Amino acid sequence: MIFYFSGCGNSKHVAETIAAGLNDTLTFIPEAAREGRYDYTLAEGERLGFVFPVYSWAPPKLVLDFVKKLTVKVPELVEGPTSKPYIYFACTCGDNCGLTEKVFRKAVEAKGLSLSACFSVQMPETYIGMAGFKLDTPDNAKLKIEKADSLLMRNIPRLVNKESFSEMVVGGLAWLKTYLVNPGFNRSATDDSKYLSTEACIHCGKCVEACPLKNITLEEGRPKWHGHCTMCMGCYHHCPVNAIQYGKATVGKGQYFFS
Repeated sequence: MIFYFSGCGNSKHVAETIAAGLNDTLTFIPEAAREGRYDYTLAEGERLGFVFPVYSWAPPKLVLDFVKKLTVKVPELVEGPTSKPYIYFACTCGDNCGLTEKVFRKAVEAKGLSLSACFSVQMPETYIGMAGFKLDTPDNAKLKIEKADSLLMRNIPRLVNKESFSEMVVGGLAWLKTYLVNPGFNRSATDDSKYLSTEACIHCGKCVEACPLKNITLEEGRPKWHGHCTMCMGCYHHCPVNAIQYGKATVGKGQYFFS
C-alpha cells in the first residue's frame, strides 16, 4: 500500500515506479482526504509506503495532516503479538530536503508505528514562486530524471527485501530551514491570492484539472482560486499557454511538469 501526493508529476513518477517494482497499489492522498478515507488494513507482510515532494525542507502540510488522521490496522500473528509493518517513504526534492526524515519519523511514531526506511530523490525543480527560484535547464532536468530512475532501480530491491536504511540529501543549515523557514512558508507562501490569469488565457480548464486539491474553478471562463492552496504550482506549470502567473515572481521563468 502506497500513499502519495504529487502536483507536477515528479512524485507521481516515483510512486508509480515503486508501485510497479513492488507490485503494490497506489492511493492519492488528496483524493482519500476529500472522501474521508483514513482507515486501512494491511495484509500480513504488506509494506506501507509514502511518496511526496519536499516543500520548503519538510513534508507538505497536507501529507502530515493525512498521517495524523490515518488509522492503519495490522494483522495479528498466530503466535500472539501484533506485527509491526514495514514503513518507508521516498521524497522528491529539487536540491536537498533538510530534516524531512526527522519530521516524518516523528509523525509516524505519534501513531505508535516506526519508520523502517527512507530516501530522497532529486528531481527537476518546480517551485518558482519567489524571487531567486528558477527551473532547471532542460539538460539538467533530463540528467536529474536519469539519475532518479537509476536510484529507484537500486533502492526498490531494498524495499522488496524490507531493509532498514536512510539515504537522504539533507543539505546545509538543515535545522534552520526545516524549523524556521518551513513554518513561514506554510503561513504565508501558500497564499493563492497572488495567482492570476493573463489575457492569454484560452479558457481550457487545464488548471482546474491539474489542481490536486480541487481549489480552482472557472468563472466566466477564467480560473479562480479559493484559498486552499498547497503551492504545488501544478496550475501554473500545466497551463498550455503560460497564462497563469503568481504575481511577478513567475514571469518569464518557463514551465515544467513530468510527462
